[in-house]
Amino acid sequence: MLDIKYIRENSEKIRKDLNARHSDFDLDKLLELDVKRRDLLVEIEALKKERNDNSALVGQYKREKKDASHIISRMQEVNDKIKEIDNELNEVQEEFSKLIYTIPNKLSETTPIGNDEDDNVEIRRWGEIPKFNFEVKAHDELGIDLDILDFERGSKLGGSRFTVYKKQAARLERALISFMLDTHTEENGFTEILAPQLVKKEMMIGTGQLPKFEEDMYKISDEEMYLIPTAEVPITNLYNGEILEEDELPKRFVGFTACFRKEAGSGGRDLKGLIRQHQFNKVEMVKLAHPSNSYDELESMVASAESILQKLKLPYRVIALCSGDLGFSAAKTYDLEVWVPSQNKYREISSCSNTEDFQARRARIKYRSKEDNNSYFVHTLNGSGLAVGRTLLAIMENYQNEDGSITIPDVLVPYMGGLKVISK
Repeated sequence: MLDIKYIRENSEKIRKDLNARHSDFDLDKLLELDVKRRDLLVEIEALKKERNDNSALVGQYKREKKDASHIISRMQEVNDKIKEIDNELNEVQEEFSKLIYTIPNKLSETTPIGNDEDDNVEIRRWGEIPKFNFEVKAHDELGIDLDILDFERGSKLGGSRFTVYKKQAARLERALISFMLDTHTEENGFTEILAPQLVKKEMMIGTGQLPKFEEDMYKISDEEMYLIPTAEVPITNLYNGEILEEDELPKRFVGFTACFRKEAGSGGRDLKGLIRQHQFNKVEMVKLAHPSNSYDELESMVASAESILQKLKLPYRVIALCSGDLGFSAAKTYDLEVWVPSQNKYREISSCSNTEDFQARRARIKYRSKEDNNSYFVHTLNGSGLAVGRTLLAIMENYQNEDGSITIPDVLVPYMGGLKVISK
């Protein structure tokens, strides 16, 4: 959520940012409601002052045994008017609140301006794209041939976009989760969190999933509870409504959860395989940072995600998302894209974002300044470290052999009980 005072004072920048995002948000309507809301507040305060003054005057008249009926009559008129304006104010405030919760974040000055993913800016590449002297197979074909991924039974159990992992695939998924958590906690300075995967509505509002993206969420019937789309939701909201001491910043957390998404806007994309599932596992990094160094923390977060891919020796690239491809809550985002041989292109495996104070305002997360003892909103950051299923499929495809077997990356062999190759 953006501060309405900031919006008022920087309306042209906000308008420019909205245009750069290709957002249809009605800024004029928000500003109109804000003016109306403030005018009504001024009017109601003036009437309340008149009522208080008249109340004191009635007391004076009674002490002096004067007729106060005309003042009492006016007070009744004022009371009726206050109720009328109060009702109107409540309606305006409700409309204003609904609207301000759907305005996207402002853009970082370093976010590239562009229309869509074609305008994203490549920052760097790492690793050599593997060369095969045989026809490569997609991970879903490899998984079926090796009898370690069962898409038919996944569909039988949950419908499309669900998969059953079997045997070595199930163990490899578990190995990746442990490897990622160990790396982030032992080498990258994160504290591990195991958080609820079912959260209250206010937590989804806090990180920006609601109200705008409700159609993508799985809601528990007859309850204001939701399955999380990412661990960003519970971990960011650990300090919902709290004030931290400045010395506590930055807080760096990492957690593994299952994630649940309807993929309502994905249409027929990526129906085959593990790229786009309704339920998937992810290791998520979250930071609560001081505004003065949150962009240093963003660069550090990207480096932490890269460290996982580098240890696995998976080729990837880092791109800065342009304004037209940026997420609702983000001021700036870097995507990490891993090489997928069967598609002959890079695919997203991590997205690392700085939301500045956008989420903190919604979730009311502040820190107390040592300098002036006042409280200010923290900056929140989040990033995949990594999406586990996509990492698994990248390993399957990049480490495949001509006979259909899959070599286990060296760093994962201890997590696989010494297994070095998955074969029939």
